[in-house]
Amino acid sequence: MRCEAVGHRIVHLGELDVEAAVIDERVYGAIERGAQIAPLHNRPALAAIADARAALPDVPHVAVSDSWFHARMPDEAHRYAVPWPEIVRRGFHGLAVESVVEQLEAYRLVVCHLGGGCSVTAVLDGRSLDTTMGLTPLEGVPMVTRSGSLDPGAVLYLLRTGVGVDELDHALNEESGLTALGGLDEPFVVSYLAYHVAKAVAAMAAVLGGVDAIAFSGGIGEHRADVREAILERVAFLGAEAHVVPAREELVIAQHVRRALATTS
Repeated sequence: MRCEAVGHRIVHLGELDVEAAVIDERVYGAIERGAQIAPLHNRPALAAIADARAALPDVPHVAVSDSWFHARMPDEAHRYAVPWPEIVRRGFHGLAVESVVEQLEAYRLVVCHLGGGCSVTAVLDGRSLDTTMGLTPLEGVPMVTRSGSLDPGAVLYLLRTGVGVDELDHALNEESGLTALGGLDEPFVVSYLAYHVAKAVAAMAAVLGGVDAIAFSGGIGEHRADVREAILERVAFLGAEAHVVPAREELVIAQHVRRALATTS
């Protein structure tokens, strides 16, 4: 079997403002620096890149950004009200949302990508206007092990009362979210997730000025009808059509890889 290129999904491409890039030392270094923002994703990706380059040294390896789809959001969505200009909402799950957009025609679309990580995105005529994930994949609706949005004062309180940075990082990323509440087998947890996702959907409806369609993707979004029904019951007043659209990220990655190779050839 001939391999012409290898595409690597990267959650955060550091300071690089590109949709995809052939991996050289500059790009590899940017991915390493991006691990400060997304350690649970970029660090394993770096290990996978090293293994893949060792196994396939004679083909180009391309890093594909999972946040690029959100890169042109309006400033109202992109910026935070803090005195550090580098702290901005980047958004993630861009490849999954892009794949949904390619499969579903809807002018005003809200994509609920619900899996291990969960996000809700407002898409107007194929363009991302806002999304719930922020500078890191921790912000937004509650996820399987990630907390979702949390009062920053609570983080300061925990730090001031002796919780270490690494301990806090681990807890917010791997011991929080739906797991901390008992897991999705608990009826309350289903209701809790539905409440917060529905609230995010309604917020995205305000961004879009209405909603024509709501799409569900990801492991929970595609396979948990009870979760979808609980969400849709809360947002029935929006009058939107509901669709289950499997995320085909690998196809979108292949498209980005092809474009990246074309621009460097």
